[in-house]
Amino acid sequence: MGQIEDLRLFVKVVDSGGIARAAEEMNIAKSAVSRRLAQLEDRYSIRLIDRQPRVWEVTSAGQELYLRASQMVAEVNELDADFSQVGHTLMGPLSITIAREFGLAYLKPTLFKFAQDHPNIDLTVDFDDRTVDLDSENYDLAVRVTATELHGLNCRRLGATRHGLFASRGYESARGLPESIEELTDHPLLHYGPERRATWAFEHDGKRRAVKFRPTLRSNYGTFLLDAALNDDGIIRLPLFVVDSQVQEGNLVPVLAHLKHAEYGIYVVHSSKRRLNKRMRAMMDALSKSCDPLNR
Repeated sequence: MGQIEDLRLFVKVVDSGGIARAAEEMNIAKSAVSRRLAQLEDRYSIRLIDRQPRVWEVTSAGQELYLRASQMVAEVNELDADFSQVGHTLMGPLSITIAREFGLAYLKPTLFKFAQDHPNIDLTVDFDDRTVDLDSENYDLAVRVTATELHGLNCRRLGATRHGLFASRGYESARGLPESIEELTDHPLLHYGPERRATWAFEHDGKRRAVKFRPTLRSNYGTFLLDAALNDDGIIRLPLFVVDSQVQEGNLVPVLAHLKHAEYGIYVVHSSKRRLNKRMRAMMDALSKSCDPLNR
């Protein structure tokens, strides 16, 4: 057996929580696992697992080797998968976390098509607005929408979007629309976020303007606020990708359209500790293609 196979065995033993279970999962004799583990310890002249009657504990040296070996074994597994799939269908696990509003409002058709085009990929899609730790939470990719440039990270810019102010035609008919920033606070404002006292910032004539107000309604779910606006409940400030379809259908109208809102970049990010495999590249290419309209 080569060194990689011995390290793969060690990782399996630690992951399984014991020699007997690892042997069962690998379909080899328990004695063979014990012997190869002992040989690995002899090679490094160090105890990796403290195994005594009623005691089974990975040593500090074993924990360090496990962390480094896990990465190495994962790299080799990905290498084998990539080159065994040359000219064949992609297969294996792929997990991605996506900013909730953008994913649900814009990326669903792309994700559905990707799953149909690659039925042998075990795809997991989570929608979450927090900044997920890709390493500790074991995600391959993350799609993030942020006003901050992601310098120094392994990322691909997919596009950009801006926010806007909107109200329903029913609201316009019943209450009218503000004609200046100062008039905004005369209207019920629907705010994305938990703040009881909120601030909306704009740029007008090259100057930054801000409006501080107490929201009539606030939520961390943009689609809920969109529905509230369509229900004639007030004025919303949301990303264009959330409201575009309703604006195109004439259900929403822009409010103070001359105001300039901050641009938000849309990125797909992967960990610097993970090699970009074929499954990840296929997903990134699909996302880039679907976001082409955002770059026009």
